[in-house]
Order: sequence, then structure tokens, then C-alpha cells
Amino acid sequence: MRYNPVTPQIVEQLMSIVGEANVVLEPEKMEVYGRDETSEAMWQHMPEVVVKPENARQISEIIKLANREIIPVTPRGAGTGLAAGAVPMLGGILLSLERMNKILEVDRENLFMVTEPGVTTGEVQRTARAEGFLYAGDPCSAESSFIGGNVATNAGGNKAVKYGVTGRHIYGLEVVLPNGEIVTLGGKCVKDVTGYDLVHLIVGSEGTLGVVTKVYLKLMPLLPFVADLLVPFDSVEKAIKIVPTIMTHGGIIPTCLEFMDSMSIKAAELYLNQKLPYSDAAAYVIVEIDGNTERQVEEDYETIGKLCLENGGLEVFVADNPSAQDRIWKARKCYAEALRMISPVYCMEDIVVPVSQIPRALEAINGIAEKHRVKIPCVAHAGDGNIHATLLREDRDEHTWHEVKDRVLDEIYREVYALGGALSGEHGIGAKRKGAMARFLHPAQIDMIKSIKKALDPNLILNPDKLVDVL
Repeated sequence: MRYNPVTPQIVEQLMSIVGEANVVLEPEKMEVYGRDETSEAMWQHMPEVVVKPENARQISEIIKLANREIIPVTPRGAGTGLAAGAVPMLGGILLSLERMNKILEVDRENLFMVTEPGVTTGEVQRTARAEGFLYAGDPCSAESSFIGGNVATNAGGNKAVKYGVTGRHIYGLEVVLPNGEIVTLGGKCVKDVTGYDLVHLIVGSEGTLGVVTKVYLKLMPLLPFVADLLVPFDSVEKAIKIVPTIMTHGGIIPTCLEFMDSMSIKAAELYLNQKLPYSDAAAYVIVEIDGNTERQVEEDYETIGKLCLENGGLEVFVADNPSAQDRIWKARKCYAEALRMISPVYCMEDIVVPVSQIPRALEAINGIAEKHRVKIPCVAHAGDGNIHATLLREDRDEHTWHEVKDRVLDEIYREVYALGGALSGEHGIGAKRKGAMARFLHPAQIDMIKSIKKALDPNLILNPDKLVDVL
């Protein structure tokens, strides 16, 4: 597909839509929009212009203009992605949603929050909590990621074990389609089978099928009692094997069930500049329990703690107040930042397998790391089978790094698919995993994705060069 450049005349039209102050052309100001949290230079590319609309109408006009002129448009939230999904790989217009940052409504009667896409996930959580509700979406990047980006990638996060990923909490969307039409899909009805499920076609589509401008989020009653457990283990095998044991024992559903290996623990300790308990352990398992009564929560964490100790846990640390809980979670949530201190360039993967296959998946990853003499620290949303395995470049030269990385990733992906898994649990495909998806997904599925893309976006202007090559 051949796209046209952004000319001075196009810039003038963009300024007439959003105002001169909301069009960015200076290279030094655009630089931040040419990358996300993916550390490799190959996944960085500058836009030709950055535009900051404030409503759906302005986005509609921008999309219509881009369609007429055949110019690529890349929607972008906070830029916290890890798959180059919001990087303008083909240049063109970068559509930043940062000004659309309002919470529009908290509907206490129907338990819904309506928000624009540029609100941080953390603000959504705090607003819900202040009203006595829970918004259960909880990616580790909650304080920086936008809710629109969570929708685009169907983000998972820590609480997905019990409450599900982002899409489970989305009942309606306002979307600007690739032809510029503004449409509302779904809304506040909790049941709706009127036609295809178009809401969840958009959720997880990574900005390739429409630009989300309004989100209807389902809220839940806030359970009053929460406790967190930190359990160190002297071997990775013991730590990861406890996961299916916990998940299948006695009907207890943890809110969170996380895993960290030794390299990740050490990196967090270095980053936080503080001593962690049992920091010489081979692995941590972190478990969160919530409930309606203090007694129920105590019984549940005592049961899980006993299971852990019976299966090789060295000790069980219990945190039942916000300060202690925050100390437990800091180490897990700083994972990406901590690894940068060890290796500024790395490749974070987002593989997912059935929960019962997590022990075999981690065993395979460790074997591949030893075979190729690379370091691959791992953390996992273990309760839902989502493993973040991160290849560290360390002191390898560029050529050697890419050779080793390509071999290692191919072997990891093959093992994952042999275990019934998939490439991505929550970070998305973006530009980074597009080639791998073409290799590992069934051709019929690829054709379905291409057909949907071409039907909704015949000029292929919206976030092109992501997910699949349509032409």
C-alpha cells in the first residue's frame, strides 16, 4: 500500500480541525510519540505530524481527511505499550488521545462508569473506590496507562484471575470508524445479543478497526476485606507447581496469583534500593484474597498458606493493611523498569498457556535460555497462564543480539503452541509480533482478520502495519 505524505496543506486542514496549538510538528516534541515502552530501536518511527483532538467530532474530521488523502493514522494513548502497537511505523498522522481525559459519569444505580479514553486506569480505579465500587481492571501500568489503551489491547493484569481481563468489564463503546462515522456500540445493558458482538470486536483490535472515544465500564461492589501473601520458594519448580494446586483447591478463587523468578527478584531489589524478604529465594509467589468478611478472608489465606508450606514454601508473609500490601506489590509492579537497570535493551514476551501447562512452559523457557546462553528472567500472572519472559541483550553487539533473539523467540513460540498456548495474553501483537502471528496462526484465522480489516477500512489508513499484512 502506498500512502501520501503529510503536506503543508494537510497540516493547515488539521489545524483548522483541532486548533494550531494542538498540532505538533517540531521533531524534538514529536520524538516521544515515535516509540512506546519497547526498548529496541527497530520498533521506533517518527510521525510526520502529531494531532491532539478533544472529542469524537474532531477525530471524525481527521479520519475523513486521512481517507480522502490516503494518509496513515496511528491512534495512541499513553504510549505504555510493549508491542509497538501505537508507533507510527509508516509515518503519517499520530492521533494522540491525551486531551480526552474526562470521567463523564458514575452511574450508581446501574453500576457503570463512562469515561473518555485518555483517563489513566489508576484514576478510574480511585474514582470507583471513592464511590464504594471496584473497577477490577488492574494492569501493572495502571498509574500511567490509559483506559483506551487497555481497551485496544484487552489488557489483563493482576486481578484477571478472579475478575477477568479488560473486555469482561466493557459493555459499550463510542467509536469513530475508519470511514469517519461515529457509532455507539452497546451501552449499559448487561445482556445484549442483538446482532454480532461488535463491542468485543473492537476490544483487543489495537486501533486497527476504529478509534475508541467513549468507554462504558462495568463496576462491582467493593469487597471490604483484602489480604496479600508473599511466599518464597527454594526452587522454581516448587513455586510454579503450587499455582494449579491453589487454583483447583476447595473453591477458593484468588484475586491475584503472581510468580517472580530469582533474576526478577534481584532486579527489583536493585531498582527499589531496598532489601526484600528472602531475596536469595529461587522464586516468589504472590497471592491476593478478597471477601465480604474478615473471617472468610482469614480462612482462605490460612488454607492457601498451608498449601504453600506443605509444597515447599519457605515462609508465608501476610499483609492485611494497605502499607504492607504496597510493599509486597512494589517488587512485582516495577518489573519492566527494574530490568532496564540490568539491560537497557531487552525483548519482553507475553506468552500465554493453559494454567496447568505453566510448569512445562517455564521449564522449556529455562532450557532454551541455557541452550543459547541468554538470560530470560520471568514473571507471570500465573493464575491465568500469562508469562512475561524477557530476553536480556546485555553486552551483545547488534548483529549477535538479533541472531540470538530470533532463534530463541522461534523456539519459545514453538514450545508455547505445542502446549496449547498463544503469542500474547495482554500486550498485543502490534508491529513487533506481526511476523510471528503470520507463522503460527492458522491461515484461515489470518484470512478472517484480513477480511474484517478490509471490510471496515478499505483504504487501510487506520493503524496500518499492525497485526497482519493485509496486502
